[in-house]
Amino acid sequence: MRAAFQRLTPRQRSYAAAAAITLTSLAAGYGLSMLGEPGGDSDAAADTGCEEVLYWYDPMVPDQRFDEPGKSPFMDMQLVAKCAGGETEGVQGVTIDPTMVQNFGIRTAEVEYGVLEPDTSVTGTLAYNGSDMAIVQPRAGGYVQRTYGHAPQDLIARGAPIADLLVPEWGGAQNEFLAVAATGDEALTRAARERLRLLGMPDANISSVARSGRPQSTITVTAPQSGAITALGVRPGMTVAAGQTLAEISGYSPIWLEAAVPETLAGSARVGQPVSATLTAFPGERFAGRIIAILPSAQEASRTITVRAAMPNPGLRLKPGMFAQVTLAPERRQALLVPSEAVIRTGERTLVMIAHDGGGYRPAEVRIGREAGGRTEVLAGLAAGEEVVTSGQFLLDSEASLAGIDVRAIDEVPSTGNASDASDAQDDADGPRTYQASGTIERITARSVTLRHGPVPALEWPAMTMAFASAGPAQLRGLQRGDQVTFAFVQASTGPRIVSIRKLAR
Repeated sequence: MRAAFQRLTPRQRSYAAAAAITLTSLAAGYGLSMLGEPGGDSDAAADTGCEEVLYWYDPMVPDQRFDEPGKSPFMDMQLVAKCAGGETEGVQGVTIDPTMVQNFGIRTAEVEYGVLEPDTSVTGTLAYNGSDMAIVQPRAGGYVQRTYGHAPQDLIARGAPIADLLVPEWGGAQNEFLAVAATGDEALTRAARERLRLLGMPDANISSVARSGRPQSTITVTAPQSGAITALGVRPGMTVAAGQTLAEISGYSPIWLEAAVPETLAGSARVGQPVSATLTAFPGERFAGRIIAILPSAQEASRTITVRAAMPNPGLRLKPGMFAQVTLAPERRQALLVPSEAVIRTGERTLVMIAHDGGGYRPAEVRIGREAGGRTEVLAGLAAGEEVVTSGQFLLDSEASLAGIDVRAIDEVPSTGNASDASDAQDDADGPRTYQASGTIERITARSVTLRHGPVPALEWPAMTMAFASAGPAQLRGLQRGDQVTFAFVQASTGPRIVSIRKLAR
């Protein structure tokens, strides 16, 4: 072999050496590859720390799955293995080592029923009582002979004189009436009297003319009610026509309170709801009233609606135009509540992170209602007894999003097996505990009744107004709003439910 190599020309020797080096490199590469892959896919799984690899994925695009390892087509990074029984497998969601929960600052709270009392504080202004306003107009035209020194914003009592009018039209008609009356013809006398009445002469003046036998062409216009003169349009020497407005008189006892309620809080206001107000003019005092109207239009500039309440005004201490700080006390009702800090608002939907017994965390979509006192009402998406994350939930939500964990839908609420469910289960056995109370009916619907009831010591409930589910219209037959009743109810997972209700005799 060596002799043969020596017989080669220098160029042939170079070619032979290059070929030998190439063959040696190929053999070494093949040997290394066989040494590095004795188990194929099973070794790849071992490298990832998984007993079994379900699929491979890019953490930045978790919805896209791959059957083999390699480089991500989306990012400059290697694909990651998804292990069977891993942290995103099943409903357990994101899994965190229990020893790390405290380090991450994760805290949870139980979803429970409670009473939400979201007092709404807004600003308002006192105003004249628009339903207690009188327009002063003469029934006949004439000349203003005298006024009585009144000015706008003066207080005036009912029957007080405002102006004296000379009515020339009455002169001839009164003479005819006196002449006819002297004849004793009752039919003509009635006709003449009716003519004076049509000319705008009051019955009292006609009777006075009949008794005295002398014409009276001057009439005194008086205030039809007590109040403040909000407009005055009469001066001495003026000529006025029949129906012309001489003055406007507005009452303010009770006085109106008009509060500007933001649109977002409009649902917390209702007609008949009690309100209270404080005024800088009377520090330390609180004035009470009730809502009588919610005006139908909103203010475009401030995005508020106007709520009108009527307040007693003894002594006329409250003056129109005064500024007030108004508190609306909405209807109190039992609701499913979570700490407000547990709620995650993404802009498209509202989520909470629920904690499972196995240590997993999963996002759940919820529909929320009112918020007050650091607690938020949950209308759908959770069950009483579930645990929600109140601290560290944004970190968990981010991990769940990267791992592609499905969000639990609102209609996927499971049975929690808590005390509320246990009490419902007892409906078929010993039956749930029944509570007694009495109150007044505020509203009746086909499936519920709203009651303003007294305290329920067994449940540590104060006096409040809340809705109770009913068995249907037959259970509420014969009852109406305002009736005083005594009733029995049970606590179900969906809220309080009427068992029996009876009207009290007055």
